[in-house]
Amino acid sequence: MAGTTDGNFLRQFRDLTTREFKQITANQFMDVWHHYDSNSDGYIEGKELDSFLKELVTSINKEDLGPEVVSESALKEAKELILNAFDENRDGKIDIAELAQILPTEENFLLLFRRDHPLDSSVEFMKVWREFDSDHSGFIEADELKNFLRHLLKQKKREYTITEEQLTIYTGTVLQLFDRNKDGKLQLSEMAKLLPVRENFLCRPVFKMKNDSANKMTHDDIKRVFNLYDRDENGSIENEELNGFLKDLMELVEEDYDEEDLNECKKILLDKCDLNHDGKINLDELSMILMSYNRSSSDTECAKE
Repeated sequence: MAGTTDGNFLRQFRDLTTREFKQITANQFMDVWHHYDSNSDGYIEGKELDSFLKELVTSINKEDLGPEVVSESALKEAKELILNAFDENRDGKIDIAELAQILPTEENFLLLFRRDHPLDSSVEFMKVWREFDSDHSGFIEADELKNFLRHLLKQKKREYTITEEQLTIYTGTVLQLFDRNKDGKLQLSEMAKLLPVRENFLCRPVFKMKNDSANKMTHDDIKRVFNLYDRDENGSIENEELNGFLKDLMELVEEDYDEEDLNECKKILLDKCDLNHDGKINLDELSMILMSYNRSSSDTECAKE
């Protein structure tokens, strides 16, 4: 990590003459991330975000003037500007991919975090997961992650210019950024942060509303969900379609989950809801699952009130 001679961490990355940010390497990006995500929860938020914004503004000065140089009103305005421009999911905090858009990160590394073309659904995510979990261990290990990043960069750049040395650095950096439990590999929930899906359909308000006459889930709502996961249109949600549905379902209740958790969830769901015992979920069975989830969500909301 580059050293600093004052209290402003970001100043070391500015050109001494122009005061513009120099291009930030993958390792420097990782240093910046870990510096401001002080509680390692995967977000720069709250006081962390305040600290980042104050140092972002004051880093242009040649000397450390201290955080007090930024008034509360200026900080509030800066926060609104930054969040409006870069907080893509409007959650009021900055994640790794959003920070990569704020800082002048080296081009190839930046491409790993671009979300211009997210996956359509978690069914597609599970297909990618199976493809790159080549040893079927239930994790994406370093060599598999390297293959995935190589594939990702080839997709995003017509002229493939990255060296094997760069790719090795990127692999190590991505592991350090996304491997939250520090076991040297990515589990399902960690990989999901790196490879986002356009939308978790189950997060839509209709599936969280109280089950009253005004907000009751309709047959059309359930049919739309069924069609989202029944990608081959054969009348059943099965195999990777079912795994994709379970991944979305688990994300509603768990922040950290792996393939073992997904398989356990599948066993429980099929035991309780697969009425014809064919190992698949049909429209009627999905209706039962979603109605049950809708009721449990309503009960949870009522308990909070």
